[in-house]
Amino acid sequence: MSAPTPARSAEGGPRPAREIRWTGTRGFLVECPDLADVMTLHAHLVAHPERGQRQIIAAARTVLLTFTSEAAAEHAAARVSTLVPDAHDAGAGRTVEIEVVYDGADLVAVGELTGLGADGVIRAHTEADWFAAFGGFAPGFMYCTAGAPPFDVPRRDSPRTAVPAGAVAVAGTFSAVYPRTSPGGWQLLGHTAQPMWDLSREQPALLAPGDRVRYVPVRASATVTAPASDDVAAPDDARPADDAAPGLVVADPGLLSLPQDLGRSGLGGLGVVASGSADRDAARQANRLVGNGPAEAVIETVLGGLALTARGDQVLALAGAEVTGTVTAPDGAAHRVAARAPFALLDGHTLTVDEPTAGLRTYVALRGGLDLPQTLGSRAADTLSGLGPGPLTAGQALPRRVAAEDRGAGVVMVGDPEPALRPTPAAGDVAVLRVVPGPRDDWFGDAGLVRLFTQNWEVSQQTDRIGVRLAAPAAGAPLERVRTGELASEGAVRGALQVPPSGEPVLFLADHPVTGGYPVIGVVAREDLGLAAQLPPGAQVRFVLHRRPGHPEDAEHTLGRPDGAPGGAAPTPSDTVSQEHTA
Repeated sequence: MSAPTPARSAEGGPRPAREIRWTGTRGFLVECPDLADVMTLHAHLVAHPERGQRQIIAAARTVLLTFTSEAAAEHAAARVSTLVPDAHDAGAGRTVEIEVVYDGADLVAVGELTGLGADGVIRAHTEADWFAAFGGFAPGFMYCTAGAPPFDVPRRDSPRTAVPAGAVAVAGTFSAVYPRTSPGGWQLLGHTAQPMWDLSREQPALLAPGDRVRYVPVRASATVTAPASDDVAAPDDARPADDAAPGLVVADPGLLSLPQDLGRSGLGGLGVVASGSADRDAARQANRLVGNGPAEAVIETVLGGLALTARGDQVLALAGAEVTGTVTAPDGAAHRVAARAPFALLDGHTLTVDEPTAGLRTYVALRGGLDLPQTLGSRAADTLSGLGPGPLTAGQALPRRVAAEDRGAGVVMVGDPEPALRPTPAAGDVAVLRVVPGPRDDWFGDAGLVRLFTQNWEVSQQTDRIGVRLAAPAAGAPLERVRTGELASEGAVRGALQVPPSGEPVLFLADHPVTGGYPVIGVVAREDLGLAAQLPPGAQVRFVLHRRPGHPEDAEHTLGRPDGAPGGAAPTPSDTVSQEHTA
């Protein structure tokens, strides 16, 4: 790969390097001077990806890049900061017309805010030369901007809890269409019947970055057929399940049970997060125990109560939370099975997952995998966007995808029992998570980092696959900003500690939004994400400093280690969860 061309200013002299802000150890934000540079850099890196480049997400002022390794990220950071991208004609893609009925609930208000009146807003909106700049928020949601924005309007003071699918809206200098019913604070100008996201199309998203967009007014009295469903997508290979096929039948779905695999990576630019198993290490372990490959779909269940009945003789394993299972025969005889060891579930017998003694999520693997429809190449259920299968329901059939080898000879190759991947936290325990500062730690200053690393944070009841809300302890305090104003939305990663105005961090998990508008003070180290996914309400978290790539001085800090030991030192496995309880 050739070296990047040195950046030069419009006057011909060297241009200052773009600032690189690390987000974890395998990714960084590139700060750009304006949206035009974002678009140009994004287009160049899509056409000419860096070595190991895994994901690229453009936003209003930044480009997020993630990589397959820390070494690849460090190598790319030096190159991208001074890269002169190929010339890019924003809006040089297709021209897409979107028919709009201008009947939005905020049309009159926007007319008053801009002084244009409702008719003037419609005229300005339809005459502007819009182009699709970047995706985010939800699959198919595309931020559209114009060379000369027709107006600049604030978001609503109070966001709506449900904006209907097809709503045409504006906020700031951007315009967009909501692809599905979802919360939102943009000002609504009207609606369209054109689906923004449809997996039956070769390209699911109606708009792609660089497309020119024309909003075409249609008569309010015209007959408009609303999208048939708010669902983002139908599965790629939707087909009825074979209710008689060997596999499992859901007798009781428990609190929440979802099919999961390793997710769908590389689609962040379309607003699609990777999703997949919240504790990927545990999902891989469960598959390994039954002899599956790591990418087979498993069942992720929260707490206990999931009950599965075998159709034909099957081999299963449990991993993740500290848990046992109860196997009940048709005649009522029962016995216990342990986690992290394969076991047989004979035809007609039922496995019930017991309540964990520690941890939150249990993974159930079936020898041969689950034969469920794929969406964008994955069987993962994304609870934020609605992609993939829904939660399991009583009576649902889960066919086995691949027949067991040598079944006629009664030989099935499985894994050996394994030890726990890590100590698992219970309510009252303190889990230790390593955190890489940034990309927006400067919004909180040194005092904010000291507070983050020197007080234990309590895991609240507001915990799901999107994120874990952390509360300050009674004797502590939330984080405080040292900067005013708002942050333009930018790409986010799993493990990010996003800090809303309340000052209480939200730790992003597998179904986090692709972009976010609150500053991220730090990112949990990749190696600790499985532990983060197992945090139950009532547990506590202690953060310790983890070195940023290219920042050897981080090892000299003592933030987060009350004993004064170097903050960059990784905790040993025995340190990961302590039995420390606080009043």
